[in-house]
Amino acid sequence: MPNSNHSPFRFPCHLPLLIFCAQHPPLSTTCLFLISLSISSSLCVGSTFELYRKMGDISCSNGNEVNGKSHSLAGYRKSCWYEEEIEENLRWCFALNSILHTGATQYQDIALLDTKPFGKALVIDGKLQSAEIDEFIYHESLVHPALLHHPNPKSIFIMGGGEGSTAREILRHKTVEKVVMCDIDEEVVDFCKSYLVVNREAFCDPRLELVINDARAELESREECFDVIIGDLADPIEGGPCYQLYTKSFYESTVKPRLSPGGIFVTQAGPAGVFSHTEVFSCIHNTLRQVFKHVVAYSAHIPSFADIWGWVMASDSPFLLNAEELDLRMKQRIKGENRYIDGKTFSSASTLSKVVRTSLDNETQVYTEGTARFIYGHGTALKQYQA
Repeated sequence: MPNSNHSPFRFPCHLPLLIFCAQHPPLSTTCLFLISLSISSSLCVGSTFELYRKMGDISCSNGNEVNGKSHSLAGYRKSCWYEEEIEENLRWCFALNSILHTGATQYQDIALLDTKPFGKALVIDGKLQSAEIDEFIYHESLVHPALLHHPNPKSIFIMGGGEGSTAREILRHKTVEKVVMCDIDEEVVDFCKSYLVVNREAFCDPRLELVINDARAELESREECFDVIIGDLADPIEGGPCYQLYTKSFYESTVKPRLSPGGIFVTQAGPAGVFSHTEVFSCIHNTLRQVFKHVVAYSAHIPSFADIWGWVMASDSPFLLNAEELDLRMKQRIKGENRYIDGKTFSSASTLSKVVRTSLDNETQVYTEGTARFIYGHGTALKQYQA
């Protein structure tokens, strides 16, 4: 748990959050006031809502007129919104109940929002990482296919995973004896331990070894091998802390040597939609094909991400289980019921659309530090450099 000198409430708080105050009909056009709000670490939820109420006094004028008339927001229903810029000409926003916390660590900006459609949502470097309503889709998809395809997974290494949800899903497997979770950002881990109640049991499990370190350095320093290595890293964004961990050299010289015979590597691989899969998904898939004999790409729709998301699983041993065999292993090995993944769901998830299959088949780029692809956005390191 965080000590008094490293309380999440004492992070330097300067994360810009985009908040909308919206005026609804009877006006023919909705008037939106976009405010880039820099929130002080001392700002509590109550004062946040006081600020929202004051925004209702703003009038539409000086270019914000509707049908040539100026209109006051007073008396109309108002909502506060979080906005994320997915790409240059596309933004995704949703209504907020409150801002629970904003802050900055050495590596990343961080925010915890209470959203109306998705519950509590963790945002890092301006990108939504998970939301409590649908995070089970992402984490079940990341964890269970790899562990179920392995004949007897006992030791697992997680790269990243600071929020604890990946560890939670792994620890449901009865065969698992040891989980090493390695995250570079101690403040994010402490923050998640404090605020994400659903994962507190996982953080207390004696099988979990929490390490604060760079995943590359940690894997290279260890002599032991692991049955499954899981990449639950932040998206590869320019200036972010993780994009070097999607490269061929990393997979080849660091990950693969730390896998036991028959071991499996799986990583989250970014957006995998019809239009978005060429950002990083196809390149990560092709990069792993250069390193491992057998590679399976699969995807699922994550509502809070506003897109289909992708994962890539790789091994030098073939993936031979059918849907019925996967279901049998789930019944034998996993405590409790999955909400999302079962045998048929995985079979469907790994049957990609024609356009995505074609792109993956034709992809030639290999992910290196010199030829890295990034999803839209910039990490804290680049923003600090540009400043």
